[in-house]
Amino acid sequence: MVAERVRWGILATGGIAASFTADLLDLPDAEVVAVASRSEASAKGFAERFGIGRAYGDWASLAADEDVDVVYVATPHMAHRAAAGLCLEAGRAVLCEKAFTLNAREAGELVTLARSRGLFLMEAMWMYCNPLIRRLKALVDDGAIGEVRTVQADFGLAGPFPPAHRLRDPEQGGGALLDLGVYPVSFAQLLLGEPSGVTASAALSEEGVDLQTGMLLSWESGAHAVLHCAINAGTGVTASVTGSAGRIDVPDGFFYPERFVLHRDGREPEEFVAAPEDGPRGSMRHEALEVMKRLRAGDTESPLVPLEGSLAVMRTLDSVRERVGVRYPGER
Repeated sequence: MVAERVRWGILATGGIAASFTADLLDLPDAEVVAVASRSEASAKGFAERFGIGRAYGDWASLAADEDVDVVYVATPHMAHRAAAGLCLEAGRAVLCEKAFTLNAREAGELVTLARSRGLFLMEAMWMYCNPLIRRLKALVDDGAIGEVRTVQADFGLAGPFPPAHRLRDPEQGGGALLDLGVYPVSFAQLLLGEPSGVTASAALSEEGVDLQTGMLLSWESGAHAVLHCAINAGTGVTASVTGSAGRIDVPDGFFYPERFVLHRDGREPEEFVAAPEDGPRGSMRHEALEVMKRLRAGDTESPLVPLEGSLAVMRTLDSVRERVGVRYPGER
């Protein structure tokens, strides 16, 4: 178990690392003590921006820092296996950005390593920690809309992204699926678990990554999920869950919603709205709070973002890529 004040290390200095660090600085029981990048100049610039005491020009130095309780890994997903693995090997707890890794094999290696060392590991699926999403799941689990029949979700960005952009670079695990499609897939599996069937179709770029992908997931219960992601078309980023006795609509930004609407047969629609104390929209504070709660309790994983769930999502993403013909350099 760690002390009341949890000491964080930040590995990588991109936009998502900056957003997460800003949220950490708003939490009185969190302290950001170190940052690392492969570029010393980048690490120092990030440290100066956020008032961080130590800046490392390599990952290993951060992993070895005994003053760090947990490392937030914010590299592109192609580097998650190496970065998170380095930290776990050095005895650090890890919160690793999503997609958890490049593929299920790498994810399994990280989970095995964390469990063998008795260390905390969690995928940074902030959607699962969002209070409104947790409320939505509780309603579904309690039978508010009956038995789930269909889930629909989409996440698309209009771009255009040039060929040199990381979203189109196979070497960086580019494409819509791992960057954006992980959200619709994770949303569906939050409610229904791992699917028994996967069908998919995609439009590929000249570089061989998916520009847009459509997915049809199926379960033995008869439920289906119709999901879509794109880096060439801006979508509504909406979601809907339909059951035998009603429906829940998330009208905008389904993975960090401000509201959703419950429609139950024979009743007036009921709106659920984010509480002011939940913080600003887009805040990642809830996943940070969950990590710190688990570290203080001595837990090695979170029930909100269980490792088996992250592994199941990676298996689905692997199945989708297999069906649409996307393979990254160096994959075995």
